[in-house]
Amino acid sequence: MPFPIEIDQVRRTEVKLGVTFPKSFVARMLADNGGDIVIEDEAWSLNPFLDWTDKVRLKRTCNDIVGETINAREWSGFPQSGISIASNGMGDHLVLLPDPSQSDLLQPVVFMWSHETGELDKVADDFAAIR
Repeated sequence: MPFPIEIDQVRRTEVKLGVTFPKSFVARMLADNGGDIVIEDEAWSLNPFLDWTDKVRLKRTCNDIVGETINAREWSGFPQSGISIASNGMGDHLVLLPDPSQSDLLQPVVFMWSHETGELDKVADDFAAIR
């Protein structure tokens, strides 16, 4: 069960990764840090922002965006500037990519990265469209 988080946890992650997350993604995660979403009948587990406010929250968020992104970048073909925001448990990731004109700003567009093909496919123009 995801908990709400404070903006300082988001900002700490942004500093670690050197990016700024899209407002729509941040808004969702502030209300529910993690949890599951469904895209085209497939379940995805959102990678949470690390929440150090107490032991229970720390334990529930240890699979945070930073760690999951670092692990995903070890896969052949994963975009090195991509940020993993979710996985389907079978090796695929939902990814946010930097804006081509401003590399520290992540686009609101959500892509699915296939571990089998290394291809990125757009699944939503904005994270807000995903429920």
